[in-house]
Amino acid sequence: MSARYLAANSLCFSVITILVYKKMKEMSKLKVALIHDWLTGMRGGEKVLEAFCELFQEADIYTFIWNKGRVSEKIERHKIYTSILQKLPFSKTKYRYYLPIMPYLIESFYLKNYELVISSSHCVAKGIKVKKGIPHICYCHTPMRYVWDLYDDYFGKGKTNFFVRTAMRFLRGYLQKWDIKSSFRVTHFIANSKNVKRRIEKYYGRDAVVIYPPVDISAFPEKRKKDFYLVVTAFVPYKKVEIVIDAFNRLKYPLKIVGTGPEERKLRKMAEKNIEFLGWIDNFKLKEYYAEAKAFIFPQLEDFGITAVESLAAGTPVIAYNKGGVTEIIQDGETGVFFDKQTPESLISAIKRFEKMSFDREILKKKAYYYRKERFINEIKNFIETEIKF
Repeated sequence: MSARYLAANSLCFSVITILVYKKMKEMSKLKVALIHDWLTGMRGGEKVLEAFCELFQEADIYTFIWNKGRVSEKIERHKIYTSILQKLPFSKTKYRYYLPIMPYLIESFYLKNYELVISSSHCVAKGIKVKKGIPHICYCHTPMRYVWDLYDDYFGKGKTNFFVRTAMRFLRGYLQKWDIKSSFRVTHFIANSKNVKRRIEKYYGRDAVVIYPPVDISAFPEKRKKDFYLVVTAFVPYKKVEIVIDAFNRLKYPLKIVGTGPEERKLRKMAEKNIEFLGWIDNFKLKEYYAEAKAFIFPQLEDFGITAVESLAAGTPVIAYNKGGVTEIIQDGETGVFFDKQTPESLISAIKRFEKMSFDREILKKKAYYYRKERFINEIKNFIETEIKF
């Protein structure tokens, strides 16, 4: 390879790097508003918001409620505007009970002094009112799951008390109509998976571009595998943690569960001595558990599946329910094992099949690499340049 050829390539790469840096610097100066449903903890949606904060470092954030100290410093360094929900009784922990008035709360914001609005929405954030002519990109984690396909998981018999269940029976139609109507305030939809893209088309009649969310795949330690299985999740109905507990009560295999949530007391009562609840733990310790686990259990129907990617990044295979966004991540027999029914029996069958298999850590890590944060930021930047033409 000639010195002239190498020099030309080096010059070309330098020019491209300078142009990309210049474009990103120009974009960071845009007057941008970021909308997020609530800031009460660091889960998948907040990781997406954090990446938007890195791309738009001077952006303002609008949200219903903000529990200070519960989200990352990268988010909290921004100017954050909250709704009146911030001052209402029990809102810091029982904010979901205010779902019926959330459409009113999001519409109480009216944005007119911005060049670009980006909503990170799984509930009603996409319904914010924006002055005509201002582009509004919705990064949709899911159409409002509480009133569409997961309604029964949240409000079915035995899932909540009689009064909440009865109220939601009357309110569901209103919330569905508002959800559809408010979708037309969005100028561009981005879906976090093909699974969500299909649901946006089904419920809103809108097209969406798929950009997979960012996942922190860095700094997972090399650890010797131990004999326990792992669950990392919030304790809410659709996560189906009770299925895992039932299965492991029967198997007697060691299981560690990381998470908290409204169903915690019920789940703890179900569990036998082979099951350990760890609460929420710091990121460093969590990565150690990911790396040491025999396998990661993913029992829920999920929009995407960030925890499944984190498990792969740690070199740990995933045993997952064979529906939803996780099917775009896991390949049966190569990076994990699927089970077809959300029952303890189906999960037990998958675990027994898993026990007879082996997995290549490097293949798992290679699969996770695609979902890195840098890829997400570049794809979002390219989308804005192409569609909004800033």
